[in-house]
Amino acid sequence: MTDLLVPGDHRADGVLDDAAVLAAMLRVEETWLAALVVHDVAPPAAALPAGGLGRLVGDGDLAVLAREADDSGNPVVALVALLRARLEDAGEPDAARWLHRGLTSQDVVDTALVLGAREGVRRVRLDLATQVARLAQVVAAHRDTLAAGRTLTQHAVPTTVGLRGAGWLTGVLDADGDLAALEAAIWPVQVGGAGGTLAALVAQAGPERARAVVATLAEQLGLRPVAPWHGRRRPLTRGVDPMTTTTDAWGHLAADVLALGRPEVGELAEGAGGGSSTMPGKANPVRSVLLHRAALAAPAHLATLHLAAAGQVEERADGAWHAEWPALRALVRGAVTAGGHATDLLAGLVVHADVATARAHEAAEVLTAEQRSMAALAGPAPRAVTADADPASYLGLAGDLVDAVLVRAATHQAAHQAAHQTRPSPTPEVP
Repeated sequence: MTDLLVPGDHRADGVLDDAAVLAAMLRVEETWLAALVVHDVAPPAAALPAGGLGRLVGDGDLAVLAREADDSGNPVVALVALLRARLEDAGEPDAARWLHRGLTSQDVVDTALVLGAREGVRRVRLDLATQVARLAQVVAAHRDTLAAGRTLTQHAVPTTVGLRGAGWLTGVLDADGDLAALEAAIWPVQVGGAGGTLAALVAQAGPERARAVVATLAEQLGLRPVAPWHGRRRPLTRGVDPMTTTTDAWGHLAADVLALGRPEVGELAEGAGGGSSTMPGKANPVRSVLLHRAALAAPAHLATLHLAAAGQVEERADGAWHAEWPALRALVRGAVTAGGHATDLLAGLVVHADVATARAHEAAEVLTAEQRSMAALAGPAPRAVTADADPASYLGLAGDLVDAVLVRAATHQAAHQAAHQTRPSPTPEVP
């Protein structure tokens, strides 16, 4: 998928682009059909041969399916019709007859979107693990590097580059913790049939086998069997809420790099800047700019999903459900793209420690104003605090705070390494 107006969008290839959504819907349909056969709801002759449904429909059909979705309001109606026709042409009438039986369009779309969001989370977490390791290096290296602390853009009190970086690292660790909890809960399958009662499936299979078919579908897709959630959208919003808190953390990082990388400040820099179309030699902080873009855009996409959740009505929403699709795609793909940008930014991040320290000493009188105020409040002190006091003498618990975050990062890294040593690397989810 390419998008000229979303630089870096190619980084999210395979995540909720049209080809991935189609593949996910095919996977849901063929897994459902297989479950019907396994539980003797459909006859053995309905089983698909090797290659499944992917041998019948592919990327070349996307344009037609997209156009025909305009008639039914979703892509599943046209897809099922096309699959049944091609199954008939392939001499598989039983598969054609039983395909999609017991499902509704929303079951297929929602489950496909869940598979795509899950893949997006997997990719983001891989980037977060890399970022934790890199940030831990930066923070440890600059634990005691003096810098001017600023609040509301103005000089405040002394701080360290390490403590500022520890704030970025904490944001990334928190984000990964939220996503890890999400993965541990297992993503939900969507199966409710036409009106959320599974009546068609029960009519063919009876209650117990109907439950077994749903459980088999969920198991084969690596999802969790839950009650239908056609009009109850928390299972979806819960899955993508942490994407926005993740872009929030990256936005903080990007904003600091942009502010501290200005020529008149010069404390940070991207390792490789982007060029200008008209000014030779200009190095724009492109990774930070694009990361900032993602952090600003993500909350609006998430807001659309929550507005859609609030706009649900009866057994299937008239427009609110449809509004979710582009918002979910933009949110998840934007987070995956931003994850790559953040990783690249940190890989090349340059800390000009000498400049940061020099700036702190230049502003010593302002930075130590609170120190002098506290000394006066305490009364006569063994050593008077003067306007030219060393800012490094007023760092409070900065070192301890940095150390605590580094311990947390080390624990995270050890857990990540152990998890990847005890299980095979996950196969990219090609829904």
